[in-house]
Amino acid sequence: MIIVENTLISENIVDRKFVCDISKCKGECCVSGDAGAPLEESEIPVLEKFYPFYKEYMTEKGVKTIRKHGFYELGNDREYLTPLVREGNYCAYVYFDGEIAKCAIEKAYMEGKINFKKPISCHLYPIRITSFKDVDALNYHDWDICQSACNLGEELNIPVYKFLEEPLKRKYGEDWYRELDEYKF
Repeated sequence: MIIVENTLISENIVDRKFVCDISKCKGECCVSGDAGAPLEESEIPVLEKFYPFYKEYMTEKGVKTIRKHGFYELGNDREYLTPLVREGNYCAYVYFDGEIAKCAIEKAYMEGKINFKKPISCHLYPIRITSFKDVDALNYHDWDICQSACNLGEELNIPVYKFLEEPLKRKYGEDWYRELDEYKF
């Protein structure tokens, strides 16, 4: 484990190589699994506020899911999760660009309509955060659907934390990231 400020960081985040290869995985992380992506409580009002701006990109089933279930679901451990479209089991915030699943929220952000890129857990994937009273534990989520990202990361020699520099800085700040980057591995 690596310790930076109030975080415990799995060495896999430094040792493993990873670069998303959406052309190969087709955005499978947004359409597979038995639960939505984790949400921070503070993100829920943001999702609600910007809904009129990203709604236009969502699938019809995604819009119906939000209308019926709201902007989040509660998981088994009472954690907030993105809602899933039951007929298809994909994130309600997804849109499809051909056969590739993409984020409607991020599309609105990229078009300058909103200043919120997407939920931090989505932005940080494949890092998953477990929060405890005084510390966050950052772990690498090893999922076979990301094998193409691992292969590309190996080919380009880019560690997980380097690939995720932007969301790590978004979550923990520039100083935190610099300390991680300067850590003697």
